[in-house]
Amino acid sequence: MKITFNELRRIKNSLPEGSAHKIADELGITVDTVRNYFGGTNFDKGAPTGLHIEPGPDGGIIMLDDDTILNKAKQMLGEA
Repeated sequence: MKITFNELRRIKNSLPEGSAHKIADELGITVDTVRNYFGGTNFDKGAPTGLHIEPGPDGGIIMLDDDTILNKAKQMLGEA
């Protein structure tokens, strides 16, 4: 799936406080993995997330190998 970096950050910043923990609990992954998905880089505690950044407009283009976390975040925002 393709999404712009700015759109991914907009979704992340729109989530209510505690959403990263809720997504992690529902998907059985670490909260750091969720944070890494939205641009974090704590790979000591969280897993890589298949996020590939290509330079471009609107912060660049993000190629996501798996959109499960994104879909869960959109669901929480009522965008799914």
